[in-house]
Amino acid sequence: MMTADDILASAHRTFQMESDAIGELRQHLDHSFVRACQLLLSIEGRVIVTGMGKSGHIANKLAATLASTGTPAFYVHPAEASHGDMGMITAKDAVIALSNSGTTPEVMTLLPLLQRLGVPLISITGNADSSLATSASVHLFAGVKTEACPLDLAPTSSTTAALVMGDALAIALLECRGFTAEDFAFSHPGGALGKRLLLKVDDVMVKGDDIPRVTPEATLGEALMEITAKGLGMTTITRGEELLGIFTDGDLRRALDSRPDINEVRIGQLMSPGGRTLPEGTLAAKALGTMEQFRISSVVVTDANNRIKGVVQLLSLLKAGLA
Repeated sequence: MMTADDILASAHRTFQMESDAIGELRQHLDHSFVRACQLLLSIEGRVIVTGMGKSGHIANKLAATLASTGTPAFYVHPAEASHGDMGMITAKDAVIALSNSGTTPEVMTLLPLLQRLGVPLISITGNADSSLATSASVHLFAGVKTEACPLDLAPTSSTTAALVMGDALAIALLECRGFTAEDFAFSHPGGALGKRLLLKVDDVMVKGDDIPRVTPEATLGEALMEITAKGLGMTTITRGEELLGIFTDGDLRRALDSRPDINEVRIGQLMSPGGRTLPEGTLAAKALGTMEQFRISSVVVTDANNRIKGVVQLLSLLKAGLA
């Protein structure tokens, strides 16, 4: 039976062996990597990534990483490609094939078909002399001296090496394309990052007749009726479309200290002049930050001429999943 120390020692050994494999992989990085990137940047179509077994899992992940970082890509199972899925590959595409041995039969079967199409091929293998490596337009070496598996059988260090090589390709292409965080968000619209980078105040603000507004001549009572009717806990004070100020529940509490006659006192005397505003097109995430910074629950959205375009509420931002 292995002791707790034995189990931890096994994990440390695996970490070290795979770390060493990556360190050695860097020594083999040469101009072939540059040519692979240039090839992928030059194609008009998509990048098809293929591999069998454990290499197939890495290939599938590489296709997903490429697609989410600006390089359109998808995974094709090599066995399925021989039974109809070759129709997914066109002459405008490029193929990345992963195989540690470089002799995987299902992948090798595709080579004459790819050559007939004239599709450029990038191979990632652990054997530079293999048939797959020598048949490729560009070969990237991802070999390891030994697997982390004590039997030296289960793909471990080799799949890690292939994974890192694929990630290096994806990131280099990302940088070559000038891919931005906002571009990334478009590929991940359902995620938290997508919401923070894509959602604008215009998408969540109250607009038109739903905006609470009164003139400065309105009485406190009339302003309270507007606040109640619109349900935002505040009202804007306007002259035409121009924002003059806002009146919130905080302003109301301060006003009540002087016991005003709500049917006589004018809201223009009680409002907070100006108020916190944000321009149209502001990221909703910035609106959330403004509210947190100033401990307020709503922000008025204005155009370049200080005309009201909408009101953003904290509750709307929370419902949108920004916090």
